[in-house]
Amino acid sequence: MPIRWRLTLFIALAIGAILLVLGMALFILLSEAQLSTVEDTAEKRAAQAADIIRSGQTLRAEDVKDLTLDGVFVIIRNAEGKVLYDPLKLAESGVKDRIVWEKALDRGRPASEQIEFSGGGAPDYIYAVRARTPQGRARVVEAGKSYKAALEDVREIGVILVAGIGVALVLSIGGAYLLAGTALRPVEAVTATAREMGEGDLAKRLPIANPKDEIGRLTTTINGLLARLDAAFRRREETLSRQRRFAADASHELRTPLTAISGHARMLDEWALDGDKERARRSVATIRREAGKMRGLVESLLTLTRGDEDAPMEVGRYDLGAVAKEATESARTAVDGKVSVDFVPIEHEVTATFDRGRVLQVASILLDNALKYTPCGGNVTVRVVEENGSVALAVSDTGVGIAEDQLPLIFERFHRADPSRSEGGAGLGLSIARQIAEAHGGRITAESTPGTGSTFALLLPKRPRPSTPEDLNEPAPSKRTVP
Repeated sequence: MPIRWRLTLFIALAIGAILLVLGMALFILLSEAQLSTVEDTAEKRAAQAADIIRSGQTLRAEDVKDLTLDGVFVIIRNAEGKVLYDPLKLAESGVKDRIVWEKALDRGRPASEQIEFSGGGAPDYIYAVRARTPQGRARVVEAGKSYKAALEDVREIGVILVAGIGVALVLSIGGAYLLAGTALRPVEAVTATAREMGEGDLAKRLPIANPKDEIGRLTTTINGLLARLDAAFRRREETLSRQRRFAADASHELRTPLTAISGHARMLDEWALDGDKERARRSVATIRREAGKMRGLVESLLTLTRGDEDAPMEVGRYDLGAVAKEATESARTAVDGKVSVDFVPIEHEVTATFDRGRVLQVASILLDNALKYTPCGGNVTVRVVEENGSVALAVSDTGVGIAEDQLPLIFERFHRADPSRSEGGAGLGLSIARQIAEAHGGRITAESTPGTGSTFALLLPKRPRPSTPEDLNEPAPSKRTVP
C-alpha cells in the first residue's frame, strides 16, 4: 500500500476513534440531561402539590393546570391509599404504582420508580412524597411524567450525532488524503528528478521545498552526497584521462629511442659490422645513448610509481643548506663553466625533518631544469631561507623564462615548456620533484618572467609531520622509516 494511503488510513482511523469517543460521551450526556429533565419536572410538581396540601388550601383549577403542564400527571391519596385527586383518572387503570406510594407512605420519605403507567408506550417516571394537612391527616402525592418525548429527543440526538460523525469522518478522510499528498509532494518531486538523472548526470540536484522539515533535511543530505559523488566521478575521469595521457606519452617517449636502437641494430647486423667500422662505432654509441635515455625514463617512471604508491621514506633531522650546497657543487662540475652556478652561503644551519636522498634529488632536478633553459654565460643561484615555520630551497636562473599560460602546466607529467628542447629529457623531472615535496607535506612554487628568468622554490615544513616521531631533533642523520 502506498505511503499516502497508509497515512490517510492512519489519520482517518485516529480521527474516527476520537469522533466516536466524543460522540458517545456527548450522546450519554445529552441523554442523561433529557431524562433528568423529565425526573426533575415530576419531582418539582410533586413538591408543589405537597406544599398546597401542607398549607390547607384547596386545589383550584389554575393550580391543577399548573401541576399538569408538560404532560405531568398528579394523584393524591389518603393514608389508606384511597384516591382523593386524580383528574386524568389514571389510578383506575390498575395498581402498578402501588409500590411507589406505599413506600413513601410507610417510610415517610420520597420514593421513585420507572413504571409503564400512563399507557403511552413508554415508561413513566413516578415520584411520591408524603405530606400532612394542617389537621394532621396523612396524604401521599404522586407526580409522574412519561419518558416518551425525552426518548424521542434522545433518538433524534443519536441520529444527528451519527450523521455528524459520518460526515466528519468522510471529510477527515478527504482532508487526510489531501494533507498526505501535500506532505509527500516534495518526495514525488525528488523521485521524478532522481528518475531523470542518469548514471553520468550527477550535476543535477534534487529540489528542496522546505529545507527545515525532515524531507528538506533528507534532500539536503542527498544533494550533499550527490555533490561528493559528482566530485569523485570527476576526479576519477580526470585520473583516467591522466593515466591514458600518461600511457600515451610514455609510449611515445619509449618509441623514439627504441626506433633508433632498432634501426642501428639492423644496420649493424646487415652490413656495418664488416663493411664500415667507423659507422659501426657511431651506431654503437647511438644505441648506448638511446639505451641510457630509456634507462633514465624507466627510472623516472619507477620513481613516480613508487611515489603514487606512498613508498616509505627515511627521514631525519638534516641541514637543508648542506644539501643545497652539495647539489650546487655537483651541478657546477657537470656544467663545466658554461653557466655560473653559485650557492649563497648562510650564517647558521637551517634544519628540518626530511628524507635527505629525496630532497637532494629535488634540488638536483631544479638545478638541472635551470641549467637546461639558461644560455651560456648565464647565472644560476641557489639560496636556503627560513621563515614562518618553514624552510625553503630556491633556485633562480637568468634563462629564457616561462610564459604565463605555461606555468600551471609545468608540473604535469611529460609536459615541456619548450618542446624544441625535447632532447633534454622526458618532462618528468618537475613532476617527480612536486611528488617528493608533497610526500613531505610541502610544495614547490614557480615564478617566471619570459626573457628574464625563473625561480623555483622547494618549501618544507620545519616541524616533522604528525607521523614522524618528535624525538628526531638531533642534526645527526638518525633515520626512521615512515609511510
